[in-house]
Amino acid sequence: MIVNFKRIARAAALFAATVATTTPSAATEATGIWYDHTGRGAVEITDCGGALCGRIVWLKDAANSKTCGTQVIGNVKAIAAGKWDKGWIYDPEDDARYSVEITTLGGDRLKVMGYMGSKMLSETMTWRRAPADLKRCNA
Repeated sequence: MIVNFKRIARAAALFAATVATTTPSAATEATGIWYDHTGRGAVEITDCGGALCGRIVWLKDAANSKTCGTQVIGNVKAIAAGKWDKGWIYDPEDDARYSVEITTLGGDRLKVMGYMGSKMLSETMTWRRAPADLKRCNA
């Protein structure tokens, strides 16, 4: 049996490139500005050291301006392509923090599932992508 090291090296390089492009990373498709499920607020999701985090950047009702800039998503880690989990989401209306799973649904929607301990005790919301030029409440 003759071993072709060049062919093995090419196959290994191709495999490494494939894994690098499919391995979950800190999320280009989940980052951006998203209207929440109510349409009354928008959250900017960014990469924070390899995990997702998010802050309120737009509010429909100026009377709620004190919550502008509040961090509402934190430490959400990639678990698969297009899916993040093991972090938290904060609900300013209830003043409560929950575990969160985020899944991309195409380029313009996010499935955001807040849960308490078990995903059987969850609430799932769909967020829509907001325009990048959305007037920010902290601007």
